[in-house]
Amino acid sequence: MTLASPVWLLLFLPLWLLWRYRQGQDDIAMRMPQSNQIFAGKTWRSRVRPHWQWLRWAALICLVLAMSRPQRKWQEEKVKADALGIVLALDISPSMLSKDFDPDRLSVAKKVAADFVENRPHDRIGLVAFSAEAFTQCPLTNDRKVVQAFIRELTVGRLEDGTAIGMGLATAINRLKDSPSRSKLVILLTDGENHSGYITPLQAADIALSMGVRVYTVGIGTEGIVMSPAQRNPDGSYVFAPRRMAFNTELLEQIASITKGKFYRAYSERDLAGIYAEIDRLEKTKIEVSAVQRTKDYFEWFVALAVALLLLELLGKWSVLRSVTP
Repeated sequence: MTLASPVWLLLFLPLWLLWRYRQGQDDIAMRMPQSNQIFAGKTWRSRVRPHWQWLRWAALICLVLAMSRPQRKWQEEKVKADALGIVLALDISPSMLSKDFDPDRLSVAKKVAADFVENRPHDRIGLVAFSAEAFTQCPLTNDRKVVQAFIRELTVGRLEDGTAIGMGLATAINRLKDSPSRSKLVILLTDGENHSGYITPLQAADIALSMGVRVYTVGIGTEGIVMSPAQRNPDGSYVFAPRRMAFNTELLEQIASITKGKFYRAYSERDLAGIYAEIDRLEKTKIEVSAVQRTKDYFEWFVALAVALLLLELLGKWSVLRSVTP
């Protein structure tokens, strides 16, 4: 709350002087009998009457405050954003449960991806998951909370085991096909080699190039021997054992090169967070912000209160609290 004309508050000084002057004056009044009996003792009227004048002073205070124009100001921002269309394509093959990340590769990938989504409030983001097959986990939306909820729900074992990078990329591109965004990109994260799917990764990369979709490829995981799923139990759980993990760096580099994107390698959670941060810097959304300042005045409330207090003071003075003065 602010005051548009605070100079009117100076009127409180003469009001205070007048009040001090009035305090020095004795009001002479003759009590009138209220019944056939002679007035004797104090009644509630005699107790209230000396204080009734405070209504008048309160009304004057309200009028001074009204003249100072109390108001509330706030600023509204209208945001016009040239939103990007972004699809996160995440590998959910069993190898994403490898223990070279804490607690595993998929958990870290989900956490960092959710943080990335949080920092993109104006973009339309979708989510594709793939292993030997691919499916759309979340279509393009600008609701960050929805995308993050779908990211958290990603689990290994929902699809046939395997890694079909081409299928994952093709599905992501298909989600961007009808997007009105000028800039479209796919962030494809995987930890292995492509060995399934009827669309090859390079075919999918050519499709992306023809549609103007830029692909950032991210390879996650360390090479060599790591604790990784070696066998799947009937109940869906996995048996872990030391396994030598292979990684096709050249393939991911080719996909990124064809689509004018960039290839990244993540050996730790810190690496992965840095990769997403760099992509966030490279792919900035163009935003136009126009500020509109709005003001609401409240002086009429003080005027109305002053009028009500004056009416109440007069009503009491000429009715139940009436007195006769010389």
